[in-house]
Parts: sequence; C-alpha cells; structure tokens
Amino acid sequence: MADGLPSGLLEACVIVGLSHDKLKELSQSLLQVNESPLPQFDPEVIQVCAPPFVFNVSEPAVGNFSQTQLRCSFIKKKTDRPVINTGNPKDKIIEDGSVPKDLDLVALPHLCFPGGLQVTREQKVEQFHFLVFTDVFGNQSYGVVLQYYRSIQEGMLYLNGQLYTAYAICVISKHPYYNTLKDCLSSLLGQLKICQMTNMEEQVKEFSAKLALVPVPPPGQLHVMFTLQPLTIDLPSKEDKNHPVIDLDLHLPFLCFNSRELLQIIASILTEQRIVFFSSDWSKLTLIAECFMLYIRPLRWQHPLVPILSRQMLDFIMAPTAFLMGCHISHYEEVAMEADDLILINIDEGTVSCSRCHYINVPDTPQAAAQSFKSRRKGLQLHYDLEVVHQSICGDLNELRMQRRLWQHRLNLEIQNISLELIVNMFRDVRDYLSYEHRVFNTDEFLKTREPEDQPFYKKVVETQVFHSFLKERLNGKMDTFTRMERSIRTDDQKLKRSVDYSRRPTTKVMLLRGDSSENGLTKRLSTSLANLDDVKRLSVLRQMPPTKIIPKMSLITPARPVKIFQLPDLPTPFTYPNVCHYFGDLILQLKKAISATPPDDSSLLARYFYLRGLINMLNSEHLDALSDFQNLYKTDIEIFPGELVKTLVDSLHIEERVQALKRSELKRLICQVKNNEKSEYMESDDHVKKFQLPKTPMQPEEFVKYTQESGIVRDVATTQRLFEALTVDGQKQIDPEKFRAFYTFWKETEAVAQEVLLPADVLECLDNNECVYKLSSSVKTSYGVGKIAMTQKRLFLLTTGKPGYVEITKFRDIEEVKISIAPFLLLKVQSLKIKNSLRKEIFEANLKSESELWSLMIKEMWAGRMMADNHKDPQYVQQALTNVLLMDAVVGCLQTQKAVYAASKLAYYEKLRQEVPMIIPRPTAETLKHKINPSQNMTNPQSVDVLLYTPGQLTFCDSDVDRNPKLWCALSCGKVVVFDAVSWSLKQNCIHLGNSRLNCMMGLGQEQVWIGSQDSVIYIINTHSMLCHKQLTEHHREVTDFALENLSAENRLSQAQVYSCSADGTVIVWDVPSLKVKRQFHLPCDRLQSIQVHNDALWCGARDCVMKLTLNGAVLHKISLPDHMKTTASAFSRVTLLMERRQIWTSFTESAELCIWDSSDPVKPPKRVTLPNCSEVTCMIRVKKQVWIGCSGGSGLSKVVGKIFVLDSESLEVEKELEAHEDIVQTLFSAEDRYILSGSAKLDGKIAIWRVD
Repeated sequence: MADGLPSGLLEACVIVGLSHDKLKELSQSLLQVNESPLPQFDPEVIQVCAPPFVFNVSEPAVGNFSQTQLRCSFIKKKTDRPVINTGNPKDKIIEDGSVPKDLDLVALPHLCFPGGLQVTREQKVEQFHFLVFTDVFGNQSYGVVLQYYRSIQEGMLYLNGQLYTAYAICVISKHPYYNTLKDCLSSLLGQLKICQMTNMEEQVKEFSAKLALVPVPPPGQLHVMFTLQPLTIDLPSKEDKNHPVIDLDLHLPFLCFNSRELLQIIASILTEQRIVFFSSDWSKLTLIAECFMLYIRPLRWQHPLVPILSRQMLDFIMAPTAFLMGCHISHYEEVAMEADDLILINIDEGTVSCSRCHYINVPDTPQAAAQSFKSRRKGLQLHYDLEVVHQSICGDLNELRMQRRLWQHRLNLEIQNISLELIVNMFRDVRDYLSYEHRVFNTDEFLKTREPEDQPFYKKVVETQVFHSFLKERLNGKMDTFTRMERSIRTDDQKLKRSVDYSRRPTTKVMLLRGDSSENGLTKRLSTSLANLDDVKRLSVLRQMPPTKIIPKMSLITPARPVKIFQLPDLPTPFTYPNVCHYFGDLILQLKKAISATPPDDSSLLARYFYLRGLINMLNSEHLDALSDFQNLYKTDIEIFPGELVKTLVDSLHIEERVQALKRSELKRLICQVKNNEKSEYMESDDHVKKFQLPKTPMQPEEFVKYTQESGIVRDVATTQRLFEALTVDGQKQIDPEKFRAFYTFWKETEAVAQEVLLPADVLECLDNNECVYKLSSSVKTSYGVGKIAMTQKRLFLLTTGKPGYVEITKFRDIEEVKISIAPFLLLKVQSLKIKNSLRKEIFEANLKSESELWSLMIKEMWAGRMMADNHKDPQYVQQALTNVLLMDAVVGCLQTQKAVYAASKLAYYEKLRQEVPMIIPRPTAETLKHKINPSQNMTNPQSVDVLLYTPGQLTFCDSDVDRNPKLWCALSCGKVVVFDAVSWSLKQNCIHLGNSRLNCMMGLGQEQVWIGSQDSVIYIINTHSMLCHKQLTEHHREVTDFALENLSAENRLSQAQVYSCSADGTVIVWDVPSLKVKRQFHLPCDRLQSIQVHNDALWCGARDCVMKLTLNGAVLHKISLPDHMKTTASAFSRVTLLMERRQIWTSFTESAELCIWDSSDPVKPPKRVTLPNCSEVTCMIRVKKQVWIGCSGGSGLSKVVGKIFVLDSESLEVEKELEAHEDIVQTLFSAEDRYILSGSAKLDGKIAIWRVD
C-alpha cells in the first residue's frame, strides 16, 4: 500500500506455488516414472498484488517473479525490504517497490504450505488455513490461505495419468477478518476453477484490487456489506476501539475441550508458559489460538505468537522465553522429546500435557472464579443445528448465511461475557493495591490477601508482562469492558465504603456472610492488644477476606446492539482508473444520502458515515473534504477520530490545499490541534509500573509522604505530615527505614488481625450493617463486667467474657466527658478510663491500666470527629477521625517508648480543634445546612470546586439498566469532573478528565447530555449514561464562559431547542441541539463577556464593563454601564442575576460587598444599593424562588469561616440569613429544583454544602 493512504480490507494478496518453468520440467520427468512416490517441493512466490492498483497515468502495479529461497526468521524487521531475483544468478538483486515493506516473502511460502507442497496424481479438495504475522514492534497482520489444485498440463493427457499441483492464494490484512476473507476467497475459488492457467494471475489481481477498495468500518454499530458473486459479504466492525474485531467462531475451543482443560490453557497463557498447540487440521491451530487470545482480554499476550510452524520452523520451539506456537500433530512426539516444560495442547483429542513430565506444572486458576466459569459454561447452546431444528429451510444462500451469522454473533457475545467474568473475578480487586499518584502496585499485600490454594497462580501471574501491561491500563484509567463489568458488580455498600473508607476492615454484613462463628474464633484474635504486642509480632500476616472468594451473581445477558448495514456500490469491473473514480463517486454519493437520511440525534451512526466518507475522500485525493469529514467527528463521536491518519493527511497537503484549509476556521482549528498533539508526543510520559518497596534510606518529609501514599496507608497529604511529626517526636528531622518498617508492619498486621475478627451472631445483630470493629482492648475489668472493649466508627461496646455477649458502652455522639482517673491497688496506682454518657446517670469505668492514655486519646478524637460531623453535616469528619485513631494505635505500637502516647497525640487533630475553637454553629447555619460532601476524597489534596450542576432523576425512563437517580456534577481544578449520586451522596464517577484547563460552566440537556465549557475554548459534551465525553465543539476561539438554553416548543423538546454559548472575546454562538450545527453567531464589543441568559425572546449578557439586553440576533436594545459611584471602588461587574417577574437585574462587582438592583423596564433609572455585612467581595449569585442567594468571601471577623452565603429577600432587599458555609470563599452556587442550594468552595476547603430552601 502507498504510504499515507488509509488501510482497506486488503494489504496484499500473494500467489504461492511452483513456477511455470518448474512445472514444465516436472511434468516431463515425473510422468515417465510409473508409480513411484512423488517428492515434495519448496513453494515459491509467483505473484504479489498490493495497492495501489491504478494510477492517473498507466503504470504496472505488480510483476511476476520468483523469490530467492533463503532461510530466515519469519518475524521480519521493518527496515528490511523484499528483494526480487530475476532468475539469472548473474543478475543484480533489485528491490520491488510494489511489495509491502512488512511482508516477509522468504517465510511466507512455507507458511502457505506448512506441510510442504505435494504434486499428486489425483485432484484434492481445496482447503483453508489461517496465519498471524507479528513484526518486531508487536504489530500484527493476518492471513487467510486458500490451497487448491490444478492440473500441471491442462487439456493434455499422458499415458500414466495426469499430475496435479497445489496453489496457495494468501490474502493478508491488517485486521483479523478470518471469516470474511474466507468468504472472499470462496467467491474467487469458483472463478479460478473455470479459468485457464494463463488467466489465473489476472483473476487474482482483479480480485485483490476489488478488496483493496473495501473500506474497513470504524468501531461501532455500522457494518459494511459488499458483493463478490455469488456471495454477499458482511464486514463487521469492532465493538469499541479498545477491542479487536471478532470475525471467527469463539465457541470452537468449547467444542474441543472440557472446562478443566479450558481453564488449564487460560492459566498457562496468564502465567506465560511455553505453549504448543497440535492438530491434524492446520486451520484449527490459528483459530483456536486466537480464541484464547480473546478470552483473556483485556489482558494481552506480550510474547511471540506463531500459531502455525512449518517443517522448516520447528526449531523455534527451542526458544527459552515464553511463546505460543502451533504444529501439525505428526510432530507431537518429536516436539515432546526435544524440549522441557512445554505445555502440549492436543486440539484433536482435547488434552493438555507437559513435555518430559507426568503432570502439568501450571497452577490452577482461582477456585471461586473457576467454579463460576464452569457453571456459566453449562448454559451455553453450542450447536447451531439444535437451534434451528424447528425452522423451515430457506432456499436463499445469502439468507441462510445471514441466519447463521446472527446466531454466531449472539453466541460470541455470551462467550465474551463468560470469559470476561472469569478475568474480572480473578483481578477485580487489583485496584485496591494500586497507588495511582505514584504508579505503584503493592505486590506483597495483594498476594497476602489471596486464598492459600490460589496463591501459586497469583505468584506467577504478578511477575508476567501480561499482568504488567494490565496494571498500566488500570493506572491510566482505561475505560474498557473489564472496568465496566467490574463497576457493574459492585454493591451499593462496596461503592459507599470504597469512597470513604480504605481501612480494609470487614463490616458486620460481611461477617454475617461468613456464617456463625464459634468462641474459638475469638480467643487469640480478640486478645490482641498492647499487653501482648510481642505475640502479635510473631504472628504471620493473616489473610484478608479476598473479594474473589464471594462471586456475585451477575446477569450476563447483553442486549444485542442494533447494527446498521451500509451496502457498497458494485465493485468496478473492469478495473480501470475511470471506473475506480466512478466507484468512488457513487460511494461518496451513497454516503451523502445516508448522512442526510440519518436523524441528527443519531450522532453515533452519523459519526460512522462521516468516518467512511473521510476515508473515501482521502483515497479519492479530495483532501479538504476528507479533513472536513474527520472534523465532523468532534461533534458526533470523537472516540473514533483517527488521529494518526489525520496527521498523515495534514502532512500530505499541497501548498494550495493548505492555504485553502487555513481560510476555513474549522479546518484551521483541526490543523492546529494536530500540530499541538504532535508536539505533546515528544514529551516523555510516565507509563511505568513500580512494585512497592520499603525505603532503604532516611526520609525527609517529602519522601515520607511518597512512601506513605505508595503503601496505601494514608493518601491525604496533611494527615501524612502530622504522622511525620508523630514519628519524629524525639527531635529527629527525618525517619529512618527501620522505624518506617516497624510502623508499616504493625499497621498491616493490625489490619490483617482485624480481618479475622468473627463476632457472634447475637452481637452482630446489635450493630449496623456497615459497622466495622477497628480496635479491641485486652480483657479488662469494667463497671459493666469483664470483657474486651470494642470500637467501631459509631460506638464503644463491651464484648463480655465467657459466652461473648454485647453490652453497649456509648455512642460517640452521646459522650459528655472522657477522663483518666488513678485508683490505688495494693501498693500501686492503677489508671482507669471513665466515660460519662449524656443519656445515662452511671459512669462507665474500665481498668485499662497502661492502655488508658491511648484509649482516652482515641475516644476523644472519635468524639470530636462525631461532633464536627453532626455540626457540619459532613460524615467524612468521622472517617478522618477514624484514620487518625488507627494511626495513633500504629504509632504507639511501633514506638513502644514513654513518649509513644505523646507522639500519638500529634495526630489528635479534631480534638485539638475542639479545644481551640468552640464548636458553635450559628443557628441559621445549623438549621439550613443539610449535608456536606468532599469531591476530593480520592485525591491527595483538596481541589477547588469551580462549577456545580444538578441533573434531575429519570423516574419514567424505561431502560432498567439506566441509573435513574439524580446526580451532582462537580467540576474541579485542571479539567476534572466527579459525579455523585444525589440520593445517597456516594461517589458515582471518579475523575472524568476534560483537557487540562479550568472548567467555567456546565449545563444539563435533558437526560442524556451535559455540556461543559472550558478555558481551553472547547465545549465538552458528556453522555450521562456512559459517562464518557464523545463530542467536542471547537468553534469558540477563547475560553467558554456561559450557556443558555432556549426551548422553541411548548413541550420543551430538545429536538426543538437551541443553546447559546458565549466566550470571553465577546462571541456568542447559537447551536442547534440535535445536529450540533452553528445556526448563527455574532460578536459583542465588550470587556470579557462572562454570562448569558435568555428571557422573553431577549438575551441578557453580562461583561466586565456592562450589562446588555439584546435581540436574539445580537442587536443591542439596552446597555447598563458601571455606576459612577462604583468606578472608584470597583473595577468591573462580576455577576448578573435576573428576577424578571419583579423586573429586577441584580449585579455585583469585583472587590466590593455592594449589590446594585436595576429596574429592567427602565435601565437608565439609578439602581437600588445593598451592602452586605462582614463581606469583602461577592463571588457568586443565584435566584431561588423569591430569594437571592449570594456567595462571598468573609470579612475580617474572628470566625474561621471565610466563605459565607447571604440569603436576601427579593422584595425587601433585606438579609434573611447569614450562613457560615465554608473555610474558603464560596466559588459557585446551584439550585436543585428550587428545593436545595448547592455551594462549592475554593481549595482550602474544597467541599460541597447542600442547603435547604425555605
């Protein structure tokens, strides 16, 4: 193929056999020998057909040649070029430019005839087999080979009979279209059987030229259909860009192997063994191997893959590294004797064995995952005949093939789901052991939490390149089928716990699932305390309850995605330049009609049509039209944008074409984007994965933060810095490796011990489902009896001795006082802990002795955390307090010095706050505040909340798979968006990345889209179902600052709506929502246009220097300038809010606490003025019912609160409420159906508050 042209279905077509001269010589010599055995011959390349096949001027495309027979590796370097031998040894070897540079013509003949080329006395039935080629860079090509026989002397009879020789037609493609290319060759076969030998090469050449004109469809629901008489052939597309096209029968291995053998083969692949497949049928080798490659997706085989080895290549199996190869069954004994530790897979007999060994030295797949796989396999219907036995017989060949293809497609989907479930069940909790900030995988901790019988498997897997590549994709946040299934099987409890708790303690619900526990399950584990710390250190680290142990029941019924078929025009015959141009013209016309007939809201299908038309325009040298088609993918589905192809197209533009392109704004933008992407490719990207290792040198604070985050102990930087202070309480300025190792070991052992806590069912019934036991004391005497004090995130309770029973001590929110008292005991003074409960008269007392100080410190921290959580309506305070408590326990456990408790007190953050600042929340704030959430909970530092958006629920939506709950969208710093479920306030989607710039505005469109405007001038459109950004609008040239929606129908249908977007340079663009086309645009002369609103067929636009009322076409009707009295104190307008039912326009100003309220019917009239108390600047403003809520930065008061919200009555203009909202300025406000107000703050606080509306 010519460099730079898009790849079609065919890359090359090669004829392999015996040359004409060789056949002539053989026919004379062999026929004179009566019945002697006929020898085998070395096949030769007869012809290579490769695009381009036609030129504007007449040029020969390919020529006939014979290939020099040299033995070399079939994996060919890119720099090598095929050479052509003219047949005369004295002639110079020359290079053939028509041969694709990646095609190895030395090894190919032997792969086309892996068993050798045999001349026969009788004609044999034609056969197919399949090839996979891999270059040194890992790029793969795929081949389908047709072997058929012809008479050596057509039309001539010899006394001793006729001789037949085989020819191989090998079609090579960049895409694994095994069934499609087999169908194509089957169509060709009928023509080859009736054509003369002299015409065979021309027939193959014309066949190749036609296939080269078939475009490969992009990922998605569009298939391409074309006709090669007598067959109509369907060319399927990929399901998505991350998955290869599936054009083979995935159930073939299920027909050949039992479940046990299937799992053994999968385990051999995942542990990177040296694997050899055997079969008497060459065609099975590649197809079976490729099926297993698909079964392990998204993991990918990283080693040599040679499904077919010819006789000349058998020495490949002596390679010392991992590989997957295939041989004929006749070589089984030879291969088994030549090398050790080969996994030998006999496809014909369905067996798996090991060379020179009586047992298979491959660990079994994890038991729970394997059992689920076996159960799923039983439900498969693998036989098509049983499926259609009740149906009538169709007489149309193409209709029969279509029925069979649909059945196969459904079965393939089932098998994909079953194999994906197997992989998910094996590796779904890998993410728990990844440090995304530092790209570290904690291998040791991952292995410790596996079941004992599964550990041999995981120990081998974690060392493989297959697994390493898989970890890279997880760290890069790849949204593939694995991620989607893994998320779908998480329970609500798991989602909530994962979003707020990283301590890996079993909840009450998990303990109940384990079954009733005996008293023996309590003795050793529950007695763990400071008193017997030495015993704990002698314990091996215990296993966590692995998530793979309990396999959730999943519905694997995947609804078949509707497929659209695009029928290509008849392929040109004869194959001439004018006919090819006519074909391209017809194809472009058909695509234009298809685009016109597709409704604008079916953007996914439109994207596929634009993609195909872009390919054809590129092939037809219509470069600007091709760029325009690819540019349209930004508005329809940017996921299929062919970046490398467009880069090649841009680089190939002639000077005249480039000048024309730069005159068109959308193409100019596209060219600039391509150049920027090209520059970013030169920047080194950190794509490695490290194993966690304990430090070996002393650590400064920065290094300590890094190791603590990598270890998975603490992610928050501020908490880690307090931990550093605690561990360096002895005055050192760094932490030595031994101290960190002791701390890390104690933390992990405590975590492991907690996993073994099994409380009696009677005790579990007294706890909530999501409660976990985080700390247990030694057995002590208390005022409630003898037992062990247990701490959960909600309460303290006593686990009595003997038959363990439950006695509640107190809930943290009910504590009134905690203190330590000293009681004389004989000649000693014994410390005891006293807890006063506000709901009880009696005081709880426990003789905790040396543990009293630590327990007092921990209980006070939990008490303070609970008080702050209740006051601020923010449950994360409790979780942070719990983290502090666990760190205190670990600090005391690892230091074991007199200063240990003092060191732990450095972590009592909330207790210090309680003592320093009275926890008094003003009554209006306490009554109005409903809840607080932290959108930065999975990040190392708080992030600024720049924009908020609430999207209502979908109670009437018919699709059961769609999440109907309302959602809260939060735009954070540097282009990040997180999404919360607005019912449970649990994190639904963590970090959708939209560029690297600040996000300025968000708007929800119906139930399917969220529009987000960015400082980088792009409008990003997120699909609310997939949570992916598949569309971008790039018509703005400066940062996008605001949106406004105008419904053009009384029914508020989005199909009849338009969106106004504005940018800082004064540009306003009006968008048609269904088609995303620009209906009109205009420019406003102003200083930074920052807001736009639609009301009563008029636009209200706010800029820094003015507020304007405009017609919908942009004509200025009224203009409000900065008031004279504000020009000395404020530099510009900051916010504009409309209350048109009161004819009010509310404006605020930069660096000012003053508001001006204008009369919309008479803007010239002087405004009313309101000055907010204890406020330095208004930062945001929103209208709710008859109120106006105003966010600001606080004044110079004594309160720690910086961000305040004032609620003003729109009629009286008086302040109704002054709310203490955040510890940093209030950056954004949003109304949730006028029932709640959402406020977001800058990064020193970084939280979202939910407020009730009166």
